[in-house]
This record gives sequence, structure tokens and C-alpha cells, in this order.
Amino acid sequence: MSEFSNVTVVREANVYFGGKVVSRNVLFADGTRKTLGYMMPGEYTFDTGAAEIMEVLGGEMTVLLPGQSEWQTFTVGQSYDVPANSSFSLKISGDGADYCCSYAKA
Repeated sequence: MSEFSNVTVVREANVYFGGKVVSRNVLFADGTRKTLGYMMPGEYTFDTGAAEIMEVLGGEMTVLLPGQSEWQTFTVGQSYDVPANSSFSLKISGDGADYCCSYAKA
């Protein structure tokens, strides 16, 4: 899906790691939420509350998922699942990575 219809976009940005990761919340009528964001090159660790599906829209992400010992690289068009109440690490190289994160409905 390249666009979302009939949504609310929260104007204020979510800013992490000194501005190296920025996203915006997209709220759907059914109560679900996604974030659209961009990560500059660097290494990051995130904690989750709800389960997430991370979709790579641009660039690539090298990810260490919870319970895994090996890093995996995801490129444009690929996605990965992150369990609720966990943490995962990412390495972003090149020009950065564009992403869409979908959150499990609470």
C-alpha cells in the first residue's frame, strides 16, 4: 500500500537519538496506529510495548531481533515482526532507512 486514506496524522514528530530517528503517528478509524519515519545512519536499540511489524520502504536495516544471536538484513519491500514488551537493535548504513511501523491493536 503506497498511501493511506481517511486517517489522522499527528502533527508533532516523535524524535529519538538526538534527531537521528524521526517519525509521525498515523491513526486509523479502527483504532490502529502506524508510524512513518526515517532513520539516519547509526546504531539504535528500541523497546516495544505493543507488537510491531517494521516494513522497510527505503534503504536497508540490519536487525538483531529478540532471542536471536545473528543479525539479519532487511531491504526495500521486506518486513520483520518484533514481539511486544521486548527490545531490538538496528544498524543503519548508507543514506539511512525509510520505514513504516504497524502496531498491534491494544
